[in-house]
Amino acid sequence: MRLVSGTIGVNRVVDERIMSFEHTSKVPWMLPGVQPTNKVVHIAGVSVVCLRGDKLHHERLYWDQASVLVQVGLLDLGLVPIPFREQGLQRIPVVASECAAKVLGEGSHDYNALFADTADEEPGWSSLPMRPKQAAHPGQTDGT
Repeated sequence: MRLVSGTIGVNRVVDERIMSFEHTSKVPWMLPGVQPTNKVVHIAGVSVVCLRGDKLHHERLYWDQASVLVQVGLLDLGLVPIPFREQGLQRIPVVASECAAKVLGEGSHDYNALFADTADEEPGWSSLPMRPKQAAHPGQTDGT
Protein backbone atom coordinates (compact mmCIF):
# COMPACT_ATOMS: atom_id res chain seq x y z
CA MET A 1 0.00 0.00 0.00
CA ARG A 2 1.13 3.50 -0.78
CA LEU A 3 -0.33 6.43 1.13
CA VAL A 4 -1.24 9.31 -1.20
CA SER A 5 -2.88 11.65 1.30
CA GLY A 6 -4.26 11.64 4.79
CA THR A 7 -6.69 13.88 6.60
CA ILE A 8 -7.23 13.84 10.34
CA GLY A 9 -10.39 15.26 11.87
CA VAL A 10 -11.85 15.37 15.36
CA ASN A 11 -13.25 11.85 15.19
CA ARG A 12 -12.10 10.40 11.88
CA VAL A 13 -9.09 9.71 9.71
CA VAL A 14 -9.39 9.59 5.93
CA ASP A 15 -6.57 8.06 3.89
CA GLU A 16 -6.25 7.91 0.13
CA ARG A 17 -4.08 4.97 -0.92
CA ILE A 18 -2.87 3.04 -3.89
CA MET A 19 -3.18 -0.68 -3.30
CA SER A 20 -1.11 -3.01 -5.46
CA PHE A 21 -0.95 -6.77 -5.38
CA GLU A 22 -0.35 -9.80 -7.53
CA HIS A 23 -3.44 -11.98 -7.44
CA THR A 24 -1.63 -15.20 -6.48
CA SER A 25 -4.01 -16.23 -3.71
CA LYS A 26 -7.70 -15.85 -2.93
CA VAL A 27 -8.79 -12.37 -1.82
CA PRO A 28 -12.30 -13.07 -0.51
CA TRP A 29 -13.02 -9.50 0.65
CA MET A 30 -12.29 -8.09 -2.82
CA LEU A 31 -12.80 -11.01 -5.23
CA PRO A 32 -15.10 -13.50 -3.49
CA GLY A 33 -15.06 -16.92 -5.13
CA VAL A 34 -12.42 -15.93 -7.68
CA GLN A 35 -9.46 -18.24 -8.03
CA PRO A 36 -6.02 -16.59 -8.32
CA THR A 37 -5.38 -15.14 -11.78
CA ASN A 38 -1.67 -14.26 -11.27
CA LYS A 39 -2.45 -10.78 -12.63
CA VAL A 40 -1.05 -7.60 -11.11
CA VAL A 41 -3.67 -5.17 -9.79
CA HIS A 42 -3.24 -1.48 -8.96
CA ILE A 43 -6.22 0.37 -7.52
CA ALA A 44 -6.94 3.65 -5.84
CA GLY A 45 -8.83 3.38 -2.58
CA VAL A 46 -10.07 5.47 0.29
CA SER A 47 -10.45 4.41 3.91
CA VAL A 48 -12.53 6.29 6.45
CA VAL A 49 -11.80 5.35 10.05
CA CYS A 50 -14.20 6.71 12.65
CA LEU A 51 -13.16 6.94 16.29
CA ARG A 52 -15.13 7.26 19.50
CA GLY A 53 -12.87 8.36 22.28
CA ASP A 54 -9.70 6.34 21.95
CA LYS A 55 -11.39 3.36 20.23
CA LEU A 56 -12.01 2.51 16.62
CA HIS A 57 -15.76 2.71 16.03
CA HIS A 58 -15.89 1.61 12.38
CA GLU A 59 -13.96 1.65 9.14
CA ARG A 60 -15.22 1.98 5.58
CA LEU A 61 -13.16 1.14 2.51
CA TYR A 62 -13.96 2.38 -0.99
CA TRP A 63 -12.40 1.35 -4.30
CA ASP A 64 -13.39 0.95 -7.94
CA GLN A 65 -14.44 -2.69 -8.20
CA ALA A 66 -14.93 -2.47 -11.97
CA SER A 67 -11.25 -1.51 -12.29
CA VAL A 68 -10.30 -4.60 -10.29
CA LEU A 69 -12.48 -6.85 -12.46
CA VAL A 70 -10.92 -5.49 -15.66
CA GLN A 71 -7.39 -6.02 -14.34
CA VAL A 72 -7.98 -9.66 -13.37
CA GLY A 73 -9.77 -10.39 -16.64
CA LEU A 74 -13.33 -10.80 -15.36
CA LEU A 75 -14.83 -7.76 -17.11
CA ASP A 76 -14.60 -7.22 -20.87
CA LEU A 77 -15.01 -3.52 -21.68
CA GLY A 78 -16.38 -4.40 -25.12
CA LEU A 79 -19.39 -6.29 -23.78
CA VAL A 80 -21.83 -3.39 -23.72
CA PRO A 81 -25.48 -4.31 -23.00
CA ILE A 82 -27.67 -3.96 -26.09
CA PRO A 83 -29.79 -1.01 -24.84
CA PHE A 84 -26.62 1.01 -24.25
CA ARG A 85 -24.99 -0.12 -27.51
CA GLU A 86 -28.13 1.04 -29.36
CA GLN A 87 -27.56 4.48 -27.80
CA GLY A 88 -24.04 4.56 -29.21
CA LEU A 89 -21.91 3.34 -26.27
CA GLN A 90 -19.09 1.25 -27.76
CA ARG A 91 -17.23 0.27 -24.57
CA ILE A 92 -17.96 0.22 -20.86
CA PRO A 93 -16.56 3.49 -19.43
CA VAL A 94 -14.10 1.93 -16.99
CA VAL A 95 -10.36 2.28 -16.67
CA ALA A 96 -8.03 -0.26 -15.13
CA SER A 97 -4.71 0.57 -13.48
CA GLU A 98 -4.75 4.00 -15.16
CA CYS A 99 -6.94 5.19 -12.31
CA ALA A 100 -4.21 4.48 -9.75
CA ALA A 101 -1.62 6.15 -11.98
CA LYS A 102 -3.78 9.27 -12.28
CA VAL A 103 -4.16 9.51 -8.50
CA LEU A 104 -0.38 9.44 -8.23
CA GLY A 105 -0.13 12.08 -10.95
CA GLU A 106 1.87 9.72 -13.15
CA GLY A 107 0.78 10.70 -16.64
CA SER A 108 -2.45 12.23 -17.71
CA HIS A 109 -5.47 10.19 -18.70
CA ASP A 110 -8.35 12.02 -20.33
CA TYR A 111 -11.34 10.27 -18.83
CA ASN A 112 -13.74 12.28 -20.98
CA ALA A 113 -12.23 10.42 -23.94
CA LEU A 114 -14.03 7.32 -22.62
CA PHE A 115 -17.13 8.92 -24.04
CA ALA A 116 -16.51 9.48 -27.76
CA ASP A 117 -19.27 12.07 -28.11
CA THR A 118 -17.83 14.34 -25.38
CA ALA A 119 -14.53 15.09 -27.08
CA ASP A 120 -15.63 18.54 -28.26
CA GLU A 121 -17.99 19.38 -25.39
CA GLU A 122 -17.57 20.97 -22.02
CA PRO A 123 -16.88 18.37 -19.33
CA GLY A 124 -20.12 16.97 -18.01
CA TRP A 125 -22.54 14.11 -18.03
CA SER A 126 -25.23 15.37 -20.40
CA SER A 127 -24.17 13.10 -23.27
CA LEU A 128 -24.03 9.85 -21.32
CA PRO A 129 -26.57 7.24 -22.41
CA MET A 130 -29.61 7.04 -20.19
CA ARG A 131 -29.99 4.00 -18.00
CA PRO A 132 -32.68 1.68 -19.39
CA LYS A 133 -35.88 1.94 -17.38
CA GLN A 134 -36.17 -0.90 -14.90
CA ALA A 135 -39.24 -3.12 -14.95
CA ALA A 136 -41.56 -2.60 -12.01
CA HIS A 137 -41.29 -5.23 -9.31
CA PRO A 138 -44.50 -6.65 -7.83
CA GLY A 139 -45.20 -5.22 -4.39
CA GLN A 140 -43.02 -2.12 -4.90
CA THR A 141 -44.25 1.36 -5.51
CA ASP A 142 -42.35 4.32 -6.90
CA GLY A 143 -39.98 5.90 -4.41
CA THR A 144 -39.30 2.76 -2.41
